[in-house]
Amino acid sequence: MNDGWRVGVLYSRSGVTAAVETSQHNGTMLAIEEINAAGGVLGRPLVPVVKDPASNPRLYGQLAAHLFRDAGVRSIFGCYMSSTRKAVMPELDAHRGLLFYATLYEGFEYHPRIIYTGAAPNQNAMQLARYILENYGHRFLFVGSNYLFPYESNRVMADLVRQVKGRVVEEIYVPLDCRRQDFDRVVREIRKHEPDVIFSTVVGSATAMFYSAYHEAGFDPAKMPIASLTTSEAEIAEMAPGVATGHLTAAPFFEGLDTPAARAFVSTFKARFGPQAAVTACAEAAYFQVMLYAEALRRAGGDDPDLIVSHLLGLEYDAPQGRIRIDPDNHHTELWPRVGRVDASDRFEVVWNPGVRLKPEPYFVEPTLDEWTFARLRMKKQDLRSEP
Repeated sequence: MNDGWRVGVLYSRSGVTAAVETSQHNGTMLAIEEINAAGGVLGRPLVPVVKDPASNPRLYGQLAAHLFRDAGVRSIFGCYMSSTRKAVMPELDAHRGLLFYATLYEGFEYHPRIIYTGAAPNQNAMQLARYILENYGHRFLFVGSNYLFPYESNRVMADLVRQVKGRVVEEIYVPLDCRRQDFDRVVREIRKHEPDVIFSTVVGSATAMFYSAYHEAGFDPAKMPIASLTTSEAEIAEMAPGVATGHLTAAPFFEGLDTPAARAFVSTFKARFGPQAAVTACAEAAYFQVMLYAEALRRAGGDDPDLIVSHLLGLEYDAPQGRIRIDPDNHHTELWPRVGRVDASDRFEVVWNPGVRLKPEPYFVEPTLDEWTFARLRMKKQDLRSEP
C-alpha cells in the first residue's frame, strides 16, 4: 500500500448513465497513465482503485465508504448525477476524504471536501439562455429526468427566461429508468404548445429515447431545437445518425473544439480508447482534475486531503479547453463557456464563444441576462489570457 498514491475512481460503467461516466472514467485513467509514464509524483505512481457503482446512488455511498475505510484511499475521482454526489458527502465528512467532481451541476452548494471542476449554472445555463433568446424565441418547454439536478436547473432557467418576459409553457419529468413510451406524452405536449425551444435536462440512456421521439415526430430543429446542458458526445453516440443534428448544448469543451490543445487531447484520447470513444466535457474535466491533484500532491509532499486542498486553491492548469483555475473562494473552477450545435456529422460546432474564462458563481449571485452583465463579460476579455 506504500508503493504508490492510492486514489479512488468511482464512475459507473453500467446502468443508465454508463455512457457519459465511461468517458469520465477514461479521462481519469488517461491522466493517471500519463502521470505515471512521466515518473509518477515524488517518485511514486498513482494507483487507481476502480469501482463501478452501476448508476445507483446508494452504491456510490457504500463504495466511497469502502474506499476510504478499507482500500487506503484518501481522495476519490467520481460521481455524475447530483444524487450520487450527495450520497458520497457523508463519507467525506466521516473519513476526512476528498472528492473531485467533474460534472456540470445545479449549483447552490459548497463543501470543503469537494473540488468542483464541472460548470456551475453561470458558466453554461446563462450562456445557453442568452443564445436561445437571441436566436429562437421566448417560449420554452422544459423536459427533465425526475431527480434533483433537473428540478434545480429548470428553476434557474425559468428565472432567466422570465427576466426578459419569456414564458415556460410546460414542465415535464420522466423517470430515470424510463421507457420509450414515456416520451409519448412529451411529444403530445410539444405539439400542443409549439414552443420556440425545448430545454432538456434528461440524462443518461433516456436522452437517446427523447431525441429519437422528437425526430420521429417530424419536428424541425432549425425552428424549435432541443437545447441541453446534459447532452454530450456520449449520448449522441447512442443515437441513430442525424437524430441529434441541429440541437444545442452549452459546455466548456467539445470534442470538435478546434484549438491545438483540444485537438491533441482528442487525438490522444481516441488513440488510447478507440476511435469511437466519446470525448465529452465531463471527460475533459475528469482528465484535468487528476492533473491538478498530482500537482497539489507534489507541492504538499503527501496525500493528506487538507494539505491537498490548501495547494489546490488558486492553482491553474493548461487544460484542453484553455487555462483553468480553482477558485479559492468556493472550490469551483474558472472555465471557458461555449455553446455548440450538432452538425450533419453528429459533431458539435461551436456557435457561440466569448473567448473569456469565467469565474464560477455557484450561488448565482448575479443571475441576470441584462446588457450590463454581458458588457462586463466582454470587458473581462481584456484582463484574461487569450484562449489558446
